[in-house]
Amino acid sequence: MKSFTVNFHAEDQVEKMTVQKLSEEDYNKATEGGTRHLFDLDTNIGFFVFFDASDQEDKVSYLVLQYEEDNEEPKACYGFDLKDFYEFMALYLNDLEYNEEVNEEEEEYGPIHHLAHLLYHIIEEGKDLEA
Repeated sequence: MKSFTVNFHAEDQVEKMTVQKLSEEDYNKATEGGTRHLFDLDTNIGFFVFFDASDQEDKVSYLVLQYEEDNEEPKACYGFDLKDFYEFMALYLNDLEYNEEVNEEEEEYGPIHHLAHLLYHIIEEGKDLEA
């Protein structure tokens, strides 16, 4: 597992974030005790599955799998601190409410767009890092 820091733009209104990039071995250890799918997000930069997992000692990890196009195998797995993962969940849930209030035809920048933007920064920072 390798860690890296993502610095966002000031207008993103998110503090810098430490992210872990997990190898397949790290992933297998982190998920030995089970996983719980929370939500997924399909974007123009990939398909993302958000979930939490526990290892054999019941240590909880907050993870995101990144898939590209029609590949069945994930391209990468990222781990986050709870506070950062909570930010992602809040944006996702806020978008559900936001979409009820906005006309479907309007393409306003909403919470889900912001989440995809943050993911873009994370993917860009971690893309050359071998787990």
